[in-house]
Amino acid sequence: MVEPVADFRDLVACYRGDAESVYNTWFLQNEARLKAFRSIRRGVQEAVRAVRAGTFGNDYKGSPLETVMESVTEQKQVFQGAAHAFYWKPKLRIPDIYESADNKRAFADFLDRLLATADEARLDRAVADLEARQIKGLGPALANVLYFLHPTLFPPFNTAIVKGFNAVFRDKKPLGSWPAYREMRAATRRANAALDPPLSNDLGAFAGLLFEVGVGRLVVSAAAAEVLAKEREAAEKVARKRHQEVEADRGEENQHLRMQYLLAKAGRALGYQVHIAANDRGRVWEGKPLSTLAVESLPPLGLPGDVEQTVGLIDVLWLDPAGGRVVCAFEVEKSTSIYSGILRLLDLFRSAAARPDQLYLVAPDAREREIQAQLCRPSFADAGVPEIRYILFSDLCEHCDGLCTFGTDHTAVLKIARKKPG
Repeated sequence: MVEPVADFRDLVACYRGDAESVYNTWFLQNEARLKAFRSIRRGVQEAVRAVRAGTFGNDYKGSPLETVMESVTEQKQVFQGAAHAFYWKPKLRIPDIYESADNKRAFADFLDRLLATADEARLDRAVADLEARQIKGLGPALANVLYFLHPTLFPPFNTAIVKGFNAVFRDKKPLGSWPAYREMRAATRRANAALDPPLSNDLGAFAGLLFEVGVGRLVVSAAAAEVLAKEREAAEKVARKRHQEVEADRGEENQHLRMQYLLAKAGRALGYQVHIAANDRGRVWEGKPLSTLAVESLPPLGLPGDVEQTVGLIDVLWLDPAGGRVVCAFEVEKSTSIYSGILRLLDLFRSAAARPDQLYLVAPDAREREIQAQLCRPSFADAGVPEIRYILFSDLCEHCDGLCTFGTDHTAVLKIARKKPG
């Protein structure tokens, strides 16, 4: 039974206390991480449906699996590169879930079993059954999907995490092995439970610690001399890169906050009540708390519990003051998945007792082509799917005051909104 290094608790304290660690910048304070869970589950459901319908495709590109991994990899730090394992490599014929119909069905059955239960024993059997099929190229990289479906049972898995695990637990686990992943998972859960308090029941927090060790931002004391002698420059480079990433994220967050403020300001000026995403109400733009522009909580909308939680994270909602219904919904997508934002808007539209009049994506100008491509996906062209328009940051900044001064109701927004091509 592998045990962590002697200074493990000091390592954890350093991880918790570092303002730029993934614990603080990704795990605790990243709204995109919270939003990803439902969109990934929806994407997995779509992948299963597509296999059963015969529309999954023979390549990663364009398949529902691509949208799932887009939502995974938008978790910038820990999950960078997580999609690579699923790229179709024609010369190697891996992963063999694109051309083999039997393997494709087995893969869909596995995903369906993940969706159908939260029972650990049943999930372990599903993993064991998939492993027994020995599908070429389909290894524990799948744990990154497992994590977003069952975050308290399965930790993420990648090269940096394995490297960090081996340093912390003085082990030599190989990459790409299901048995090694199971042993890492058991050791991770045991070490986390032994902390007082544990980092989190969500195993992403502990995996983030291993990731930081694996990329060289945290140094295990037993390896300190070697790092100082051989890898000091590399470790400093990693630290500089993380600082740049954190600063870039802060800039994006400021953009996001400004758009929420402008949308809330316009909504109030047009006579609507405004709801701000539950995790953003405490934030302040230029000295003005968003909470002063917003209602304290969502009115009863007739939503199922899980959908209500998701809708509560939509960035801005304009509410009819005369009754509990959403008039307009706005998702601000600075660098997160456009696909995920669309799913949240559709969840609201399909589940609300009274459907909203207008749905909008709000995004940087540089993402316009990406928005158009996502809105043109075949799955969003089906009958019954509402029209979703988009607003560019520059247009909202330029015309917000005009909306407030000259607009009479929510239809004024149509003047600055754009439609998908065609």
